[in-house]
Amino acid sequence: MLETPDEVTALQALLDASRTSSSDHLRDIVNDEHTLSASDLVTLLTGMKVLSVATVTARAEPRISALDGHFLHGTWTFGTAGTAAKAVHLSKRPAVSVAHVDGEQLAVFSHGQAEQLDPHHDAWSETIEHWTAHYGSSPLTWGPDIRMYRLRPQWMVGYAADRASLLEPRTEPSGADSAGSSGGGSGTESAV
Repeated sequence: MLETPDEVTALQALLDASRTSSSDHLRDIVNDEHTLSASDLVTLLTGMKVLSVATVTARAEPRISALDGHFLHGTWTFGTAGTAAKAVHLSKRPAVSVAHVDGEQLAVFSHGQAEQLDPHHDAWSETIEHWTAHYGSSPLTWGPDIRMYRLRPQWMVGYAADRASLLEPRTEPSGADSAGSSGGGSGTESAV
């Protein structure tokens, strides 16, 4: 949880505005009983989370793939190789949809712009340090052209089937990796 109070406030404003502007159908599902707040999200979205990231081809055809994601400062960070189709899509069409779904228990859906990070970006050092601490190696060592992104969300909602039980402290089995790491590897991309 690296979020500042101002970032949590901004995230809550985005969640509220997104839900208010959503369709009746979505509001029927993500109703008051099943909505996750900004504080809930920054508590629940620690460690690596598998993201479904949707990009668009030049022919306006959607493409989706799974990536490792880390929720930092109230938004997602994710990475991929520069040779990946999604990196090509994002360089020309940065509009993206990002979802994290954990069974039927939790879901976070967001739309926005993928912002490619570079060493001159304010978020670069902290993002690389966070990813390096999590995986035990810098993502920049995982290939010759690793690209790191941060989502600039324009719309986001969080859903919980049972918010109270989801927020109960979870006990990890003995010897489990509470950070959620799969034990190394590049981890940047779960599927192509």
